[in-house]
Amino acid sequence: MADFKYLDFETLGRIKSMQMLAKAVVEGFILGLHRSPYRGFSVEFAEYRQYVPGDDVKHVDWKVYAKSDRYYIKQFEEETNLACQILVDCSPSMAYRGTHGGFSKLEYACRLAACLSYFMIGQRDATGLLVFDDEIRQMLPARGSPAHRQLLLTTLDQVEPGKGDTDIATPMHRLAESLSRRGMVILISDLLDDPIRVMSALQHFRFLGNEVIVFHVLDRDEIEFPFDRLTEFTDSETSQKVLVAPQSVRKLYLKKFEEFFGPYRKGCADLNVDYKLMNTSTNLELALSEYMYKRGRLH
Repeated sequence: MADFKYLDFETLGRIKSMQMLAKAVVEGFILGLHRSPYRGFSVEFAEYRQYVPGDDVKHVDWKVYAKSDRYYIKQFEEETNLACQILVDCSPSMAYRGTHGGFSKLEYACRLAACLSYFMIGQRDATGLLVFDDEIRQMLPARGSPAHRQLLLTTLDQVEPGKGDTDIATPMHRLAESLSRRGMVILISDLLDDPIRVMSALQHFRFLGNEVIVFHVLDRDEIEFPFDRLTEFTDSETSQKVLVAPQSVRKLYLKKFEEFFGPYRKGCADLNVDYKLMNTSTNLELALSEYMYKRGRLH
């Protein structure tokens, strides 16, 4: 085989591994993640709606007009499905890897994003990627080709923790303002930011008619605070250190944890945004399967 200066066989190997991971996790149980609620003109009839000026008259049902003396338009399910935007938080706090070992929050998030994008593009949904901390670090437009899927997986392979402060809302608002049509938006983040600002950004997407899913990625240490001996904690963004006797603060920590993240769950419910807590110690296939079972019952 000829040598190619920019053909990195190590990268190709990592892409292959990522594809195998995504294929193994996705196929067989994520089928039906969505059935597009967005209407186009395709082959599968959905419903009627009353004609409004500007509608294409070729979609008027003249038989209905003959019976009712009113103009109605036939609506159909979109044949090409929707455009999906996957947002991955790479802020410094996402670098945390728990005392139990396993994946860091960012590694888990990237694997989740890889699985979802593999599936989405596999069912002909154009899929885009936005990686951010306090600003947008990587942005790929929504496309649906196999080559784009490889580019997306390569990009995820190369994601590193950011160095800036966490700012989830600003990149989300920027993306919302750039979208030309409604679709699906998937946020993957630890949500360690001002809940009011983040919920405002989620509301921005919903106002524009997008379906929104939030995968809240946290480490088991953050969820359970299982420490049982004197421990030094370091703030991932300020590097500030504090020495703590866990037994004396565990109850207070869990109370503050609920006070901080509770508004996210309530806010998502109020906005009709799907919310799923993802514990990095939980097998990704199991976590996604659980989410899909719940989603299937509610949608």
